Amino acid sequence: MFNKTPLAAALTFMFATHLPSALAQAQPNPGNTAPSNTTPASTTPASTTAAGAKNQPAALGTSDVPTLPEVAVSGSADKNDFQADRSSVGAKTPTAIRDIAQSTTVVTKAVMESEGVTSFQDALRNVPGITIGGAEGGQIGNNINLRGFTARTDIYLDGFRDRGQYYRDTFDLESIDVLYGPSSMLFGRGSTGGVVNQVSKKAELNDSGEVSGTVGSDDRYRSTVDLNHQLSDTSAFRIDAFGQSMESTRDVEKNQDYGVAPSLRFGIGTPTEITFSALIEHNDDMPDYGVQALDGHPAPVSRNTFYGLTNDRTIQDVQILNNKIKHKINDNLTIQNQTQFAHYAIDARETAPQSVLTGSTPGSPALSNGNYTTLSPSQLFVQLQSHDRVIDDHSLYNDTDVFYKFDTGFIKHNLDVGIELGRDTYANQAYTRGNLPIVSLLNPVYESTPANVTTTVGNLAQASANTFAGYFNDTLSLGEHWKLVGGVRWDDYRAEISNSISLPAYASQTTTFTSVRAGVIFQPNDWSSYYVSYGTSFDPSLEQLTVTNGTQNLAPETNKSYETGAKWDALNGKLSLNAALFQVEQNNSRTEDSAGEYELNGDVRVRGGQLSATGRLSDKWQVIAGYTYMDALVVKAADGTEGHTPANTPRNTMTLWSTYAFTPAWEAGGGLTYMSSRYAANTDLVEVGGYTRWDAEVAYHQKKYDLRLNLLNLTNKFYYDALIQSDGGRSVPAVGRTVMATATYKF
Repeated sequence: MFNKTPLAAALTFMFATHLPSALAQAQPNPGNTAPSNTTPASTTPASTTAAGAKNQPAALGTSDVPTLPEVAVSGSADKNDFQADRSSVGAKTPTAIRDIAQSTTVVTKAVMESEGVTSFQDALRNVPGITIGGAEGGQIGNNINLRGFTARTDIYLDGFRDRGQYYRDTFDLESIDVLYGPSSMLFGRGSTGGVVNQVSKKAELNDSGEVSGTVGSDDRYRSTVDLNHQLSDTSAFRIDAFGQSMESTRDVEKNQDYGVAPSLRFGIGTPTEITFSALIEHNDDMPDYGVQALDGHPAPVSRNTFYGLTNDRTIQDVQILNNKIKHKINDNLTIQNQTQFAHYAIDARETAPQSVLTGSTPGSPALSNGNYTTLSPSQLFVQLQSHDRVIDDHSLYNDTDVFYKFDTGFIKHNLDVGIELGRDTYANQAYTRGNLPIVSLLNPVYESTPANVTTTVGNLAQASANTFAGYFNDTLSLGEHWKLVGGVRWDDYRAEISNSISLPAYASQTTTFTSVRAGVIFQPNDWSSYYVSYGTSFDPSLEQLTVTNGTQNLAPETNKSYETGAKWDALNGKLSLNAALFQVEQNNSRTEDSAGEYELNGDVRVRGGQLSATGRLSDKWQVIAGYTYMDALVVKAADGTEGHTPANTPRNTMTLWSTYAFTPAWEAGGGLTYMSSRYAANTDLVEVGGYTRWDAEVAYHQKKYDLRLNLLNLTNKFYYDALIQSDGGRSVPAVGRTVMATATYKF
């Protein structure tokens, strides 16, 4: 399976060459026994080995049930480590990665800083198996596919669904944790391909500060502030902030954003801890709907060609408030309650290339079905279309969890029992602009909104949903080497929607579903772990509080995942190696028949394998690398797509980033992102070619300051980043070569 491409072969060779010798160095600690009865977040022998190699601070073990955002990145004391010992997405508390019976990827703060990453989307380039989608179908902001399935509503912030439509920044993130495969047992509806959790920075018991400034090519400017102050022996306050003005190698593109994220913690290290945190962000960005297709591929226009109006904009305001209370009753019992309120407001005036015309006047014939033509591109034109809307979105969630450790005979249990309550409301007022210009395909004229353009009030969609769920998850330790992981969650999801113009005028839907997860883990020693797992998930038609007419009365789509894999801690715990084979299948997907009606008779299947390596090859050499192979297929469909490859699902993806410290002060690094060709839509009419992008960095480190130079897209590769299914399939060109210089002062 893994010899499909030279890149796949290269990574397989790396594992085959270095794995035996690396594992030989991962000797168990003398006298170490099998895992004791601890919570999933507590230190297992493997994490103890890794942590010991990196001088793990005792503070990480002071609580039997750590809170989600508290210790989600790493068990290491070295803040510059790429490697994470734990992940926030394997359970309701941070869990040792070796105890998660699914594939995971953790992008730490150290990785993001080393790469010069500032956006959530760029950080996800370290996660093989993720592809980027564009703004479409009423959606704005970060739209991603994970293992071939959309994950737009499977983005989380500190364990709560962060379903707002906005462009996320990394200024307040300690890590980004990705769990692969259906996970409704942990997260409820959605999560077909997996989930992505953003882990926020939190106040700590120290006084520290950090200020940074970035200047880059194409008029890129950015600054960040991170201040932490200890208020008492058990309380602290932290505030992070950023501001930026970013232009691009794409014509007209410019983003102006700012944000602030305060955090206040009381009772740190005591039986009762209370945390208040917030995220406030404002984005004023130029939307980019990419380019239309021609002859089954993106139109042959230059990278900087932009289709739209110069006064387009997407304004987003986000306010998220979070409160967590954790009380440790005794060493075996802890209760935790967390509440999150979120408000997302979007005001978008966006113009996109809709169709390719053979003439420059309204009513000229339009191309279709991949836009095949014998005409020269210089003879073709593009009709612009508006995508204007004002969105007001609210969410209120509350989770209560009871964590209990107990024994039944020789079986040791780590039990989590919880309930979730949620309320979502959504309003989307659409507007339509008429008489928009027709522009040349090769040389569009850049202008603001012409005087003859008219605006008409469109459909007002209003929706709401109530969620109630109860769940339990148990990790059973059977003797020294075996663990069983099992859980059940019952969801009651009730949604309704009304439309002022579009159909349906009104629809309501009640969905009840029981999700399960099961896994068997074999840990023959403290540096290896082998597992098999099974999980389910469900996708209601009103999951995103929008609906396609004709699907509102359908039962939810259901998904099943099978995975087997292995995880090794090599080089005395300094290097984490992972390998997995998986299959995700949605065997009742929604599909439209020839009569225009929808049925649950489709079948979409993704099979594949995944390899990853994260950590230190030596004290001076760090690496994070991953490869995913996906054999994706529309097995059955009534809409003519049977036998096709699902949209935006490449067969091969690979990521690699590595740094080497030549001296205590000087560091250099680089890496690549590889993606094979993919289709813009399930019709397989528009194919976007594969690419390899190279990045590099040089850094100078001192105790009080850091200097860093990042070179993005080093070879100025012309490739396409996000894909958009609508209008036959559009492709958004990625930025060209970019230089960014960052200075950071620490105090």
